Amino acid sequence: MKLFIKNMVCNRCIKVVRDELTNLGYSIVDIELGSVEIKENPSKEELKNIANILEANGFELIEDSKKKIVEQIKNIIITKIHYSDSEQDIIFSKVIEKELGKDYSQLSKIFSSIEQITIEHFIILQKIEKVKEYLRYGEMTLSEIAYLLGYKSVNHLSNQFKQYTGLTATQFKEATQHKRKPLDQIS
Repeated sequence: MKLFIKNMVCNRCIKVVRDELTNLGYSIVDIELGSVEIKENPSKEELKNIANILEANGFELIEDSKKKIVEQIKNIIITKIHYSDSEQDIIFSKVIEKELGKDYSQLSKIFSSIEQITIEHFIILQKIEKVKEYLRYGEMTLSEIAYLLGYKSVNHLSNQFKQYTGLTATQFKEATQHKRKPLDQIS
């Protein structure tokens, strides 16, 4: 049985979900960001127990089909932006459409209706958080960051960063009180 899980956005999340389900006696067939497949077919009461344990760890068991789609879209975006080592000049609409096997305009409408923002806005927010991470490390120039994240120019990245954070990249680097947001709280 495949379970869809909200807020499962990093490798540590995968470990927590795996550990919790294993402790409950379930056999993991496959696990990835946003979902886990178990061998067993839990009863409604057992699913409620799983939901409670996941909730205690900051996750949410998703049963609504539209919310499952939204979580899949989010996890595709998060994976491509935060966990891919290759350059990010990605056409997200094509990637999302291909991975989910559904028309992008339909997926976009579902996403917007649930999240109250567009997929494009969510992508920008994720990229801004990745820029913050790179700036905190201080190992790359803004030009290198722009290239890695698929921006056509440093100027475009700079303008977008200022628009969303209220700070220039330099101001952000110098400020200590501006912390990054957890990935599951970006929207």
